[in-house]
Amino acid sequence: MSAAELELIADIGGTNARFALTDPTATTPQLLQSQSLENADFASLQHAAEHYLQSVGAQPRRAAIALACPVNTDDIRLTNRAWSFSRNELRQSLGLDELLLLNDFGAVAWSVPALQADDRIALYGPVQSGLQGPVSVLGPGTGFGVGLLVAADDHGWHAVETEGGHVSFAPLGDEEQAIARWLNARHGRVSYERLLSGSGLACIDAVLRGTVDATGGVSDLRDPAAVVAAALDGHDAFARRALARFCGILGSVAGDVALIHGARTMMIAGGIIPRFVPFLRSSAFRERFLSKGRFAAYLESVSVQVVTHPNPGLLGAAVALRRGGKTGVAHE
Repeated sequence: MSAAELELIADIGGTNARFALTDPTATTPQLLQSQSLENADFASLQHAAEHYLQSVGAQPRRAAIALACPVNTDDIRLTNRAWSFSRNELRQSLGLDELLLLNDFGAVAWSVPALQADDRIALYGPVQSGLQGPVSVLGPGTGFGVGLLVAADDHGWHAVETEGGHVSFAPLGDEEQAIARWLNARHGRVSYERLLSGSGLACIDAVLRGTVDATGGVSDLRDPAAVVAAALDGHDAFARRALARFCGILGSVAGDVALIHGARTMMIAGGIIPRFVPFLRSSAFRERFLSKGRFAAYLESVSVQVVTHPNPGLLGAAVALRRGGKTGVAHE
């Protein structure tokens, strides 16, 4: 297939913009000539997309772009990056006949049925012979995303986009109360995204090390990758406490989401968790996931898995484009 017949797919987060091409005639969705660009190097999504298309010599007519923000209006604003655009203007600028926009975790949800066995790791719960829905999809990265995958009798699987990562944090115990008080002083409100993200892990670490003040200020905020590395190394007690607290909070909200969605499967994605799956498995995640009173037994039957595919957002965008989804589509 010529470059002109290939289609553009993208997954735009707060830190990185991932692009690839896909062949709509292939038997299964494939990611071709994928690239990851740093958002800080570009003034806008349009400039990043133009740079990618020029580098691969492609002029696609259709595209699907997953974005870390709501996509239900013509004017789009990323939640964790100062990029904004009009969907119709972007379609015209890129020379597209059709542009499909998806929420980033809506795209991850679309990817789940297309994942292969080696694209995921079983964490807890029963080992399933096939994918059982509803499927809750969540995960921390630059932000914290939540999506839902359900099966419709007439059309197969269907992804439901949500902004569940922005619900209010429910702290448990004195340590989480202290973290919540400091984040509230800093932001005025504490959502799960304020903790279950790269910056959130850094904040948890800073509070536990005592490098913050009561007004929301901080004197030493470590890079989240450094916190993870120090925790896994095993010699930094504060980093291990921070990562353990992070995993426990993730377990709590994952259990809540599973109850809200009536999930039979929980897929944990995002850019952070695959880096420390053994640590997560040995943490309080499972205890906090099941700590829902009378519904602990219900949650024991939920299959919890970690997505290890390197680009589930791109894969999901390719799946959604193949299905010809109409939500968030701009046409010429």
